Amino acid sequence: MTQSFTDFMVNTTYGDIPEDVRKVMRRSLMDTIGVAVIGATTEISGIVRRYADEFWNAPDHKPRARMIMDGRRVSPAGAAFAGAFMIDSIDAHDGFSPAKGHAGSAVFPALLAVMEERRGAGQPMSAQDFMLAMVLAYEVGYRSGLAMHGTVSDYHTSGAWNAVGVASATARILGLDREGIAHAAGIAEYHGPRSQMMRCIDFPTMLRDGVGWGAPTGVAAAYMAQMGFTGAPAITAESDEVKPWWDDLGDRWEVMETHYKRYPVCRWAHPALDAIEELMQVHGLVHTDIARMRIQTFHNATRLAGGAPKNMDELTYSIVYPAAMMAVRGKIGREELLDDVLHDPDIQRLAQATELVKTAHYTEISTRKRWADVTLYLKDGRKVQSEPKTPKGDADDPLSDAELEAKFDLLTDGLITPQRGQEIKDAAREFDALNAADFAHLLENVYGAVGG
Repeated sequence: MTQSFTDFMVNTTYGDIPEDVRKVMRRSLMDTIGVAVIGATTEISGIVRRYADEFWNAPDHKPRARMIMDGRRVSPAGAAFAGAFMIDSIDAHDGFSPAKGHAGSAVFPALLAVMEERRGAGQPMSAQDFMLAMVLAYEVGYRSGLAMHGTVSDYHTSGAWNAVGVASATARILGLDREGIAHAAGIAEYHGPRSQMMRCIDFPTMLRDGVGWGAPTGVAAAYMAQMGFTGAPAITAESDEVKPWWDDLGDRWEVMETHYKRYPVCRWAHPALDAIEELMQVHGLVHTDIARMRIQTFHNATRLAGGAPKNMDELTYSIVYPAAMMAVRGKIGREELLDDVLHDPDIQRLAQATELVKTAHYTEISTRKRWADVTLYLKDGRKVQSEPKTPKGDADDPLSDAELEAKFDLLTDGLITPQRGQEIKDAAREFDALNAADFAHLLENVYGAVGG
């Protein structure tokens, strides 16, 4: 490696972060907060926050952390746990296709929790400190994920590797040296949730992408390392076998491959959704024109299936039903995440009339990208077919700032006041340039309960 993982963690400063990397983090901050707002309304989030409040608390004499979009104080690990599950309960947060997963849903609530604890301990962090911690956690998490997927056969959830990013950045915040950071990363990697992602695809429940346990595992690992608990090395960061994924650390930034979602469902469904939207617009179609649909895509996406989801968890890991939703409603926003969408007869008709086909070609090329095409068979006998599509929002076809803000509004409308939403968007645009008072105000908007 040109520089070791621990050297990178100890030596990197805010000034070392390229401006284009900072811009990605600013976009991620706003996007993740927007997802947290709607995530706070889910059954998953309600259960988890109740659990954290009752069983993952901290003594009153210890510095504690507030749960995002809630405000109740629990332990830092408890706040990370509640926030990660909250964000992950709505599959609309940023992601990293090369490692088939997500960092922000764990990184954002975990680092906020640690920052709250540090402030309570008399060691407040600035906005630039928070930017640095986010970048370190994302970059290390992404590379740990690439190394994990490149060296083991099982497809693990994001929590398996974003735990390493969270632990490493938390250890840096706590002022640990190289050895302490190595132990924190090793503890998190060893105890992180190496849960099987395809199990959740095949049997969708509230388990989601593992970040609900990855975030608190990373936080706890750093505090344990601070107390002297050992666990090094993290083999996904420091073994000889993983050097190809770490040799350019600090020279090239995997953070630049972060993608943003247009729709609050699994990313694997997105190229088909984009294709349907485009075909409907180009040909001036409405859903009653369509007799049936055919989606060709890669193998794992066909396992999403889900022609008749019984709940919102099954809808999240579906492709056929969201495709029908897009054809019928032309969007998938907050209104489409209500239970009544599961009983819409027009959507049900098209979902049952949709064929899902895997192709060897799309399976082969869907590595750093996700591919699909769609054919609409019309009632008048015509058929229209899309070109092969990859999702809008990838790094090479990014959402514009205006599109990202429109998504924020679509997900948060009616859940927070327009003033609160605008304040969040305005502050996030250059959050690392905020003074202490303005940064604190942004955080108050993050901790306030939804509906307030």
